[in-house]
Amino acid sequence: MLDIAPPPAKPATRRARAVLLSPWSRLGLLAALLTGSAIAVWLWQPQRLLTHGGWPELSGGTAVVLFTAAYGVGTAALVPRPLLNLAAGALFGIQYGLATAIGGTVIGAGIAFGLGRLLGQDALRPLLRGRWLLAADRQLSHHGFRSMLAIRLFPGVPFAAANYCAAVSRMSWPSFLLATGLGSVPNTAAYVVAGSRATTPTSPVFLLALAFITVPAVAGALVAWRKRGRIRPVRLGERPAEDAAAADEMAPRG
Repeated sequence: MLDIAPPPAKPATRRARAVLLSPWSRLGLLAALLTGSAIAVWLWQPQRLLTHGGWPELSGGTAVVLFTAAYGVGTAALVPRPLLNLAAGALFGIQYGLATAIGGTVIGAGIAFGLGRLLGQDALRPLLRGRWLLAADRQLSHHGFRSMLAIRLFPGVPFAAANYCAAVSRMSWPSFLLATGLGSVPNTAAYVVAGSRATTPTSPVFLLALAFITVPAVAGALVAWRKRGRIRPVRLGERPAEDAAAADEMAPRG
């Protein structure tokens, strides 16, 4: 039996496919997803679950796994992490609450990193212009683990923004996920402990947890101070070697 080759796609179909799969179309899809998530969080107002109750009674290993998955999806959907950390402590106590919060943090960061790399990197990397943007990109690309660890230890950097900035760079997946897991422990633990003792806000443990939230800020500032000389501004027109190689590969042949 002869194999019959499928008919070639029509030019209009090829053009439509190229437009739909273009970097800017994918970036628009990412922007739409983030906008929709932000609107959903604003309308839902998840903080009411803590102030007015409404958390379901959860117990057992299955509940821990489900909450960890829900935490990851919620983080990727821009639900505030402090709220989720407090809920983890209130529901599961310190030990299991910290495990679920760190696991959910890594899952949520991985989802955002994957979306940013798949939908946004190709469109945004060519827009990296200016000395400081190129210097920051080079730092994230060449020293991914150290850079992301410092960012996670410093609580002033928005979690979602760090995820998508890292996705635009050439940071590796292992460096991003490992640094996220380790760097999120101090601040996350403080919120989890505070959530586990929320019913006794005058207890020494609760007050100590609140005070400990400032520790990551100090640690991040010290790391940034020590590494301040490592980030050299890139001169205009200068590009990292791998960017030049990638540009050569993408250049038309012939």
